[in-house]
Amino acid sequence: MSAQAPACQLLERQKDNYVALWVIGPPVDSWLIGQSSGVVSGDFDVLREWQAQGKQARTPFNLAVDESFGKEMVLFWPKAHQLGIWWLKWLCEQLPEGTPIEIVGEHQGGIKRVPKMLEELGMPWDKRDNARRCSLFATQTVALDSTSDSAWQQFETLGLTLNSHPGVFGHGKVDEGTLLLLESIENSLPKKPLKVLDMGCGDGIISAWLAQRGHHVTAVDVSAFAVEACKRTLAANGLEGRVLCSDVFSALEGEQFDWIVSNPPFHKERDISYGPSQRLISAAPEHLNAGGRLILVANGFLPYPDLLQRAFQDFQTLADNRRFKVYGAIKSQR
Repeated sequence: MSAQAPACQLLERQKDNYVALWVIGPPVDSWLIGQSSGVVSGDFDVLREWQAQGKQARTPFNLAVDESFGKEMVLFWPKAHQLGIWWLKWLCEQLPEGTPIEIVGEHQGGIKRVPKMLEELGMPWDKRDNARRCSLFATQTVALDSTSDSAWQQFETLGLTLNSHPGVFGHGKVDEGTLLLLESIENSLPKKPLKVLDMGCGDGIISAWLAQRGHHVTAVDVSAFAVEACKRTLAANGLEGRVLCSDVFSALEGEQFDWIVSNPPFHKERDISYGPSQRLISAAPEHLNAGGRLILVANGFLPYPDLLQRAFQDFQTLADNRRFKVYGAIKSQR
């Protein structure tokens, strides 16, 4: 089986150099899964694919103290450069000084900026290969002056303290669509505590806002970075909530809620993907109590009205500021 992703095709040219390869933040690629011993990723989908093939899979937040996870490391450079810098710092903290690391990525994803970033961190580098509009660099871990934890940002909004990470949607700022969603439901939110699901919780702003008002919140996200950020946000505000890693409803089999609230993603790296939002809307009635509500915000151009009509037979537009729309749908009492 040959590699499919361009960056993996470049690695395939080096395969004789790898004996026990661990990959960091990779795409899903069958050749890469077969070639590697394990993966460290913040993406639940990626972890699940490696686990399905009997490979070791870790998030950067569930490594045991002093756990060794490999000596042959390849970091896939992410779209968000600040996340890439975080990965480099994290690897320098986790691995002995002088451990070799390779960094691979597509030119359109910014891999050509990596040498400059390595120099700024005091990490040596050498260009290993270049093909398929991708480049491969070699470096090694060093002792750094700053820690990976310095990437976390804490800021205030809506009377809440939010914790944000470069791997989380809207890092370091409040999304306009989320603010519109909260504004649109503030007056209709019952005072009686609800069992609420925050789908795609990000940094936890929706979960914390709802928990602050006395509701029982379950927050889920496919990103381990978002799960960690939401946990930190709830803790920073002295609030309680259950936070889980989940691909849409995958961790919630059989559970039902009074409300499901979401600002669902529609990007996967540089690609537009409606898959998670489609699954959220189509399966929402199964996870709502009778009379329960789905409330979501989306860019105005996204094709969600048809999906809502099919799933619920009716829906309302609760708010529209021309850029974003907030939709509400109610599960039938029957």
